[in-house]
Amino acid sequence: MMTSRRNFLKTSGSLAAGALLFPSLSEAAKVKNVGIQLYTVRKEMLADAVGTLKQLARIGYKELESARSDKGNYYGLKPKEIRKIASDLGMTVRSGHVHIDKDWKRSVDMAAEAGQSYLVCSSLPSEGQTVSNYERCADLFSKAAEDCQKANLVFGYHNHDYEFEKKNGKVLYDILIEKSDPKLVKMEMDLGWAILTGNDPLKYFAKYPGRFPLWHLKDMDAKKKESTEFGKGQIDIVKMLKNMDKAGMKHFFVEQEEYPKTAMKSAKYDFDYLAKLTY
Repeated sequence: MMTSRRNFLKTSGSLAAGALLFPSLSEAAKVKNVGIQLYTVRKEMLADAVGTLKQLARIGYKELESARSDKGNYYGLKPKEIRKIASDLGMTVRSGHVHIDKDWKRSVDMAAEAGQSYLVCSSLPSEGQTVSNYERCADLFSKAAEDCQKANLVFGYHNHDYEFEKKNGKVLYDILIEKSDPKLVKMEMDLGWAILTGNDPLKYFAKYPGRFPLWHLKDMDAKKKESTEFGKGQIDIVKMLKNMDKAGMKHFFVEQEEYPKTAMKSAKYDFDYLAKLTY
């Protein structure tokens, strides 16, 4: 009996130690620090920015990504204002979408004032679905990333669907990744658009490990070619989350642009969906 008990204690102790080192042995991971791209609630932010942020905080969102609007980069709020409001609500302004244009340097300064870690270019700075234009944009990204680095920001680019077109046998999106400075230029992978175009984000994570510190977590209705609430489209969220380390993902933002009822109801639905997930 004593020998059996010693073996039992030894075995159970080893299992406990293993569980500490490898949490997945004891329980699956839960989704934490859920972020939201404020474009999801763009009309609400323009109508009542402070009230909308309070609603998002009550739902449980912890991180925010802004998007340039008719009222500026922060929906009529000053950078330090949104930073304080978010902080008081237990949230962080982590990132923001802007354009590389005549106001670029001002956008960098504002992002630093807002306390952001990332500044994301939300669309190509010049039009043209050609290899030469994408090479030119990649060069612009590297220069813009240098501006960001001086302000202690990380530069990123957010994709849509058109970047995955092929020209001369080359995927245009790949040109942006390969021709820009890998140390300075990061990608915010919009998982929904990537998957809708028939691409597998996991292949990108394997080919360019660590280049995707930001994600837009978005489910897509393949028939309507528009965003939908989680679980109603084609994205395998758990599969994506299991590969976040390979991608280098540090933060993700829920984004939904179309809604069955209201933007806020969908924002809550998506948050509640993620809260029930394990991976």
